[in-house]
Amino acid sequence: MRATTIHAPGDIRLSDVPDPTIEAPTHAVVRVVAGCICGSDLWPYRGANPITAGSTIGHEAVGVVEEIGSEVSRIKKGDFVVIPFVHCDNTCPHCLAGMTSVCDHQGWTESGQAELVRVNQADGSLVATDGMPDDALLPSLLTLADVMATGWHAAVSSRVEPGGTAVVIGDGAVGLCGVIAAKELGAERIVAMSRHEPRQALARDFGATHVIAERDEAGVEAVMELTGGIGADSVLECVGTDQSMKTAFRIGRPGSTVGFVGAPHGVELPVRQMFVRNVGLAGGMAPVRTYLPDLLERVLDGRIDPGKVFDLTLPLDQVAEGYRAMDERRAIKVLLRP
Repeated sequence: MRATTIHAPGDIRLSDVPDPTIEAPTHAVVRVVAGCICGSDLWPYRGANPITAGSTIGHEAVGVVEEIGSEVSRIKKGDFVVIPFVHCDNTCPHCLAGMTSVCDHQGWTESGQAELVRVNQADGSLVATDGMPDDALLPSLLTLADVMATGWHAAVSSRVEPGGTAVVIGDGAVGLCGVIAAKELGAERIVAMSRHEPRQALARDFGATHVIAERDEAGVEAVMELTGGIGADSVLECVGTDQSMKTAFRIGRPGSTVGFVGAPHGVELPVRQMFVRNVGLAGGMAPVRTYLPDLLERVLDGRIDPGKVFDLTLPLDQVAEGYRAMDERRAIKVLLRP
């Protein structure tokens, strides 16, 4: 099959690699209908994460089931499915507690930017739609594999409540989906911290009531002025840098919680400040499968349209251009069609 491979920082290629096969009775092979590039894929692309030269890359995909293992009974061939980027059996103690991203039989989508992908725990992970969805729904359905569920996790972890003030740090796809989540959970005032006009406009479209373009000290001052010196009831940290985390703890009001979902790079927590101000931290890798049924219903009902985060669609053979566009911030998120 054709699959996206990474060979060194900045070196993305479309390569011929062996097709994934059924290697265990719980497996399924899915033909990718749509995949995409994630902001977290830019970490290895920029050299911030270690790279195994020639390895496939991409963890977000939707598609049609082509093969199933002998123990797969809930999912059948021909089903159109959303694939959570972390696979789970949905029956272990951690899954039953809602932490499906930390399953005892955890697996990963490893070739989402490709023609085929193997799912380790098909029955526990995959969520099928009722028939083949309309093509116009594909972008929003694709966000459910990761970014919409991850933005939702940030909102839930930061304890967004009706009538509250939520501040979203990060204007990538996850942060923008966090704006959607904050609105759905009832926040009255939603502040998007963004310096880029197209992303600001999309944040407003998704429900942001205010946009703050300043960063660091100026950004903190702007939030505090907006909230009358009190700070935010909930902070959604959707970046993962030390700068964004420190900002998050400075703008959260005493007793608030920072919900963090940005993969941390070089972060040092201000534990003394957290202690003195009683600002908590919750979140981590999103348990996508836990949120997926609810989010799927919201998409199919037309209540949310997170697919708007895709502002560039390319054929799979132009995947390298997709990476360049996101790295240079010419695109928020790139959808790929095999």
